[in-house]
Amino acid sequence: MTVAFTFPGQGSQAVGMGKDLADQFPEARAVFAEVDDALGEALSETIFNGPEDKLTLTANAQPALMAVSMAAFRVLEARGLDLKSKVGYVAGHSLGEYSALCAAGTFTLADTARLLRIRGNAMQAAVPVGTGAMAAIIGLEHDDVVAVCDEASAFGACQIANDNGGGQIVISGEKDAIEKAAALATDKGAKRAILLPVSAPFHSSLMAPAADAMREALAGVSMAAPAVPLIANVRAAPITVAAEIAALLVEQVTGQVRWRETVQWFAANGVTTLYEIGSGKVLTGLAKRIDKTVTGVSVNSPADIDAALASLVG
Repeated sequence: MTVAFTFPGQGSQAVGMGKDLADQFPEARAVFAEVDDALGEALSETIFNGPEDKLTLTANAQPALMAVSMAAFRVLEARGLDLKSKVGYVAGHSLGEYSALCAAGTFTLADTARLLRIRGNAMQAAVPVGTGAMAAIIGLEHDDVVAVCDEASAFGACQIANDNGGGQIVISGEKDAIEKAAALATDKGAKRAILLPVSAPFHSSLMAPAADAMREALAGVSMAAPAVPLIANVRAAPITVAAEIAALLVEQVTGQVRWRETVQWFAANGVTTLYEIGSGKVLTGLAKRIDKTVTGVSVNSPADIDAALASLVG
């Protein structure tokens, strides 16, 4: 299979995302209504109309981004796309992994919305505000960033959270350690080391309480094997067994999102086109920087859907 579907993560949210889909397609409207019903609140109102600070809250941004991805995906499906016959793999960046699994049939839409609400709340609650931090290191090799994190760990937890590729690696941990690591990275020749305006140190060992919460939440949800293999964040390798997926989703909360390796795996295994299903174009931009043999295509508007269907269904 030469095609994979990818699903964006936190940071891709924007007020008004998905509204053109909901206005034009009944399948998209049905997704937003089902997510609202699952959460017992009108999240779609926040998605379409803001305010931005409410949408950006982790507990809202995570199910909101999934809802937009699934709205676009359900429209594609309703117009003739069969995932199993047309798409080789799915993958998602952090919370996007849940969107990928929903699209592949592992979780129901309602369960996915509830899981992401639990995940968002648990990640926010895991660490007192102000004690954790994240930083983007631009222009250093992976091994150099590992060395920086090892040295900075004398000041507290410090590890790679996202290996995004294209020379961008995000680190996460305790504030003192992250600030030290940023300084060390600059000394080692990083082009930039930027502290990020985030509310918690995601994908670090400090998220252990959130991992426990997700272990419990996932144990109470029925799961099916995905229709196509998932390239898992923490392995950058294909997974098809539902029980394994649950364990990896727990591990993902404190583990590294290996996105650079994921795109490299796609390139090495015959995938030439990555369709980014949902809000924004972050993953499309990263694909371009990671491997020039892979083409990224964003699918988040009615025109994008028409173009994707022309290529995928004909």
